[in-house]
Amino acid sequence: MKALSVFSGGLDSALAAQVIRDQGIDVLAIFFETPFFTPEKAKKSAYNINLPFKSIEITERHMEIVKNPPSGYGGNMNPCIDCHALMFKIAGELMEQEQASFIITGEVLGQRPMSQNYNSLRRVSRLSGIPDFILRPLSAKLLPKTIPEIEGWVNRDLLFGFQGRSRKPQMNLAREMNITDYPSPAGGCLLTEVVFSRRLKDLLNSGMELSDNHIKLLKTGRHFRISPTVKIVVGRNQSENELIAELKATHDLILAAADFPGPTVLLSGIFNDEDIKTAAMITASYSNTHGVSYCNIKISNGSNYNTEIINSKNEFCNMLI
Repeated sequence: MKALSVFSGGLDSALAAQVIRDQGIDVLAIFFETPFFTPEKAKKSAYNINLPFKSIEITERHMEIVKNPPSGYGGNMNPCIDCHALMFKIAGELMEQEQASFIITGEVLGQRPMSQNYNSLRRVSRLSGIPDFILRPLSAKLLPKTIPEIEGWVNRDLLFGFQGRSRKPQMNLAREMNITDYPSPAGGCLLTEVVFSRRLKDLLNSGMELSDNHIKLLKTGRHFRISPTVKIVVGRNQSENELIAELKATHDLILAAADFPGPTVLLSGIFNDEDIKTAAMITASYSNTHGVSYCNIKISNGSNYNTEIINSKNEFCNMLI
């Protein structure tokens, strides 16, 4: 007997996997990777408990629900219900390939008021297309029986009835199972973050075709929307400057002060000469120009622009996103 674990890398998913392994069932941890959540934490967590691990990239399918989630968003741009349902659906598609009989998850009833209440968990299971094959070992005794329990593949008496936001029951169980190295609770998903969500919403509203580079850029720098089709990204330190330059697309421009230390600035979209002038002014404003009035700006198309130094906070704050 084998189960696939939809595995986040947190304490709950590690406990759920161990509860099922303790019943003599093999478990394979599956992490579903997108630009919004990456596998490093989950991979380390699986390694710590000697759990077989596989990461699967699902960006294309995931982006469709990010753009238009049937169940709506959470507090920000997080389509948690539809995201979880997609993961279970893909896990279900993998069962035959992996010779697995059912799916497990570390979800706990009531731990997240919106996405893990009773109705949300039922909706996730239903949307997955395999509702009777999804087992939540940590809260199973509070939920309807699933096929693994009905068929006797797992012993329901050895499952749990955890409920609510307190993590004390999980921490006590972790001590009993000698699981000591686990991450502190955190969202881990960029779509739950306020600033990232605001930038992503702006990008979607711009009508630009999303690329992996666009999404990576949302994680770094200061972002200015100077027109519906034009955006500027300003590096805040050396590592961000390097990343911004690395993520430049063919038709983007890179700007930097010619004679002073300062940021690398990316100008993207459908821009004109006036937009280049604005980008140059922002570049100069964030550069360390030692009190001079004007600054030469190098532009990656080989030109230079001499611009006045102005107060960026007063002039450009309404463009920040």
